[in-house]
Amino acid sequence: MSLQSVREFFLARDLDLPIVELEVSTATVALAAEAHGVEPGRIAKTLAFRVAEGRVILLVASGVARIDNRKFKEAFGKGKMLPPDEVAEATGHPVGGVCPFGLAQALPVYLDHSLSNFDEVLPAAGSINSMVRITPALLAAVTQGQWVDVC
Repeated sequence: MSLQSVREFFLARDLDLPIVELEVSTATVALAAEAHGVEPGRIAKTLAFRVAEGRVILLVASGVARIDNRKFKEAFGKGKMLPPDEVAEATGHPVGGVCPFGLAQALPVYLDHSLSNFDEVLPAAGSINSMVRITPALLAAVTQGQWVDVC
């Protein structure tokens, strides 16, 4: 269902973004980079956080980027990563396939500047073996994502 919601999201926006499905898992940055033959930094990981007032946000960052706690706190206040069951409930996607497309509910999307180091990034597409290739600029436009510096 999650992969289907991503397909429907792309179709509704008339986006010609082929979803690449593989026979192997791409559920981690290392697995995804190896499976797609790219450097780990090009993998766009999507992380879900609960921030102030219980609000859930998505943060998309380069696969090699690490959250800088001070920067995160300055941007969002205190935050905590969601546990896997809450991630699946909030996004409609399983952990390892979480992406900012075809979400179960509208969530604010933030894109870390670490993605802008690449001409193309590969976020998951709603399952643990699927991805899309997209420019950071189109990723921002499609998700209505806001750029932040938290890594």
